[in-house]
Amino acid sequence: MRRQLKSLFKRNKSWADRMLAADPEFFSSLVDQQKPEYLWIGCADSRVSANQIIDLKPGEVFVHRNIANVVVHTDLNCLSVIQYAVEVLEVKHIIVCGHYGCGGIKAAFNGNELGLIDNWLRHIKDVYRTHHVEIDALETETEKLDLLCEKNVIEQVANVCHTTIVQRAWRANKDLTIHGLIYSMQDGLLKKLDAEVSETRQLNKTHTLS
Repeated sequence: MRRQLKSLFKRNKSWADRMLAADPEFFSSLVDQQKPEYLWIGCADSRVSANQIIDLKPGEVFVHRNIANVVVHTDLNCLSVIQYAVEVLEVKHIIVCGHYGCGGIKAAFNGNELGLIDNWLRHIKDVYRTHHVEIDALETETEKLDLLCEKNVIEQVANVCHTTIVQRAWRANKDLTIHGLIYSMQDGLLKKLDAEVSETRQLNKTHTLS
């Protein structure tokens, strides 16, 4: 363990030296207040790093990650991030990004028993239950899992839109758009899904503030 941490500190020093060599103002510029235009809600998968995927520097994207990029109405952690991003940082875009080959999606689909996380993955099972006819009509498991990954992103976009935080921002005429994207590790590219919302009237009335 000590050897591993020693290696991390060495890599950190090497990285810091490279950043300074490329831009002597790199770290001093980060001291200023962050002003990102984007909030990224993504999966905690170690292969899916927001800044690398969209090639933005530190300070240019505010990030929240969890297993299978889920937005739950009772998750105060996620809601606090959304509120800070919208009301303090005043981001203009909230991106919910899933990825093909998501382990959380696969575990939920196959009904694997993993322990505490099973409770979290029940949110994915709810998405599957809603769309199971369309998903089960596909031939291969890969196709089914890919579609479930997409449906999950679309569902989480809706959950973001249904928060009082986002709806109050729209009521105040703030420039805020929610996007649903999915990432492929096969080619490193993002795909835009049919899930982009920028105003309350795009939502079902049952989920809007009165």
